[in-house]
Formats: sequence, C-alpha cells, structure tokens
Amino acid sequence: MPEGHTLHRLALDLTEAFAGQHVRVGSPQGRFDAEARQLDGALFEGAEAWGKQLFLRFEGERFVHIHLGLYGKLALTPYVAPAGEQGPPAPVGQVRLRLVGDRAFADLRGATACDLWTPAQVEACVAKLGPDPLRDDADPDRAWARISRTERTLASLLMDQSVLAGVGNVYRAELLHRHRLDPHRPGRSLRKAQWQAMWEDLVALMRLGVERNRIDTVRPEHEPEAMGREPRRDDHGGEVYVYRRTGQPCLVCGAAVRTVEVEGRNLFWCPRCQRPYRSRTGGSQHGGGRR
Repeated sequence: MPEGHTLHRLALDLTEAFAGQHVRVGSPQGRFDAEARQLDGALFEGAEAWGKQLFLRFEGERFVHIHLGLYGKLALTPYVAPAGEQGPPAPVGQVRLRLVGDRAFADLRGATACDLWTPAQVEACVAKLGPDPLRDDADPDRAWARISRTERTLASLLMDQSVLAGVGNVYRAELLHRHRLDPHRPGRSLRKAQWQAMWEDLVALMRLGVERNRIDTVRPEHEPEAMGREPRRDDHGGEVYVYRRTGQPCLVCGAAVRTVEVEGRNLFWCPRCQRPYRSRTGGSQHGGGRR
C-alpha cells in the first residue's frame, strides 16, 4: 500500500498539471460514471493529501476522495494531442476515473475508494485521522496523547492511521530501527523526548520521500558508496536498513534481520540494534519472529 509521501507527491503533481483548468472527467470503466458526469468540464482547484487519503477539489465545494489501497494506481501522463486529434489515447484496462487537462491526463485503476464527497464528508474523514507529518498543520502532541497512555506496542501504534496518518510498513520498520527501539515496546513506556525525536525524524524522512518519490532512510555512513556495497535492488526502491531484508546482515551491526507479523503486516527489525525492552520491574517485551 502506498505510504503518505506517495499521496502528497501525487497531490503536488495533480495540482501542477490541472489546477486552474476546466478538466474533462470520465469513467471509462463505468463505476464512477454518474459522478464523473457531474464534474465533467468543472474547474479543478487543486489536490491535497492527509495521510493515505487523497482529495481532488473542484469548484462548487466538490471533492473526489481517493484511497488507493493495496492495488490502486493513479498514473499522470503528459501529452500533446497530435494535429487533428482530440485528446489523449484511449484508456487501457479498467480505468475508474480519467482526468484530462490541457497538457496531461490521469488514469485511476484498482483503487479501494473513489467517491464524490461534500466538505462535511471530507471533514468527517479527516477527524478520524491522526496528525500527518507532511502537513504544516500537524500536531504531534495529538499522537503523543494516544501513544503515552497505552500498552499497545510501538509497532502497532505506528501503523494505526487514527494515531499517526501516512505511516506504513516501510516507515514503521525504518523509524524504529533508526531510533534503536524494540518494536514490541509498549507505547506508554516511551519518553516524550524520544517521541519528539522520532516525529522530527519522520518529518524529515517523509519530506525526502516526497522530493525523491521513493523511501530512503539510511544515513550517509551507510550509503552503498560509503560501505563499499552494491545498491539495494527492490521494486520498492530506495536504501533501507531492515525493510524486506530478512536474514540479511544489519547495515549497522551485522546481525541477521528478523521478521514477525504485526497488525497483519510483516515487521522487520534487528535483534541487536533493537534489543528487547525491559520494564522497571524487570520484565521484557518479546515478539519472537523468524531469523
């Protein structure tokens, strides 16, 4: 599932491509046809993201809400119509939503949600979400209020969109590793200073993700050139410490990266860098996992 940086990048690109234009809106697949007819020819005012939710704003306070889910793709393609032809090429595959502007078109396929919403519906959706590290109006104390009062593990909390919006499986694993935190540690055991450091790091990492349109989390001293190693080759792209590196040596200490399922997703961590947390009573939080 795309993480928050992908949605924010899409919002920027869609705004640049269509804002201020009266766009053509269609649904070649037909599932969004009635809504598309209402929007066809309307002024596209801009796009914005909150966590993993994308909102396309049209004149008349109308919003297209999109959640890509696990399989959704929104492809933006520049084009110049050949002389004598009208518009971009015919859609390929199951295109649920097509936007056509002066110099680009965008096709949405496979999304979990694509709906026409009112401002009240947008507000109701946002009210259920935690702070988004990529938004200027984000309040990290809202997330801290939840984290600091629960026995739920950090690995679970970081994936909860009502606690923190936009963080997915990759940022979860990488943030915990960068801060040497046991993924199975309870939220209430975290100190406020630790949370503040994590938040600031997450803001920087996700902004870099928007800029590069990929997730990179390793520090300069662990880059391929600095370590004399081959660059990572993975369809997710980017340089990471533990994500999808089960059994491979940790880039920091050399221990084998482990994997365990948390909240229905594989969690990756280093057992040496992220030693089990021990409470003041001497107990430890242990999640086991595969080597």
